[in-house]
Amino acid sequence: MNAQELNKIGAAIVDAAIAVHRALGPGLLESAYKFCLAMELEERGLRVQLDVPLLLTYHKRSAGKVYEMDMVVNEHVVVELKAVEFMNPLYAAQTLTYLRIRQSPLAYLINFNVMRLKDGLKRIVHNFPDR
Repeated sequence: MNAQELNKIGAAIVDAAIAVHRALGPGLLESAYKFCLAMELEERGLRVQLDVPLLLTYHKRSAGKVYEMDMVVNEHVVVELKAVEFMNPLYAAQTLTYLRIRQSPLAYLINFNVMRLKDGLKRIVHNFPDR
């Protein structure tokens, strides 16, 4: 997938997350935001997978599922959701690890428990394709 396609998906994710945040506001559980964001993305024509297993291979041996990612959009963009008071820097580091393990180029870490969603958005890249 090229940079232009990834950026288009990313813009749709951000737009959908803003729509959900405007409709619901802060203060709900992560599961409520996940459900609504998935609906918004599907309405925009994107393919959404929820609770996607993260499979780990180490030294050519499979460890199987080591984590469940909140959402993967169009098979390439990981979306990790939070509804927390404080965004621990470890969340971004974990999300980057998911990208490395999956060999995916793009992720969004979104915290819905903020007054303005732009304060809860973080774009994370790993081996992002050149334009």
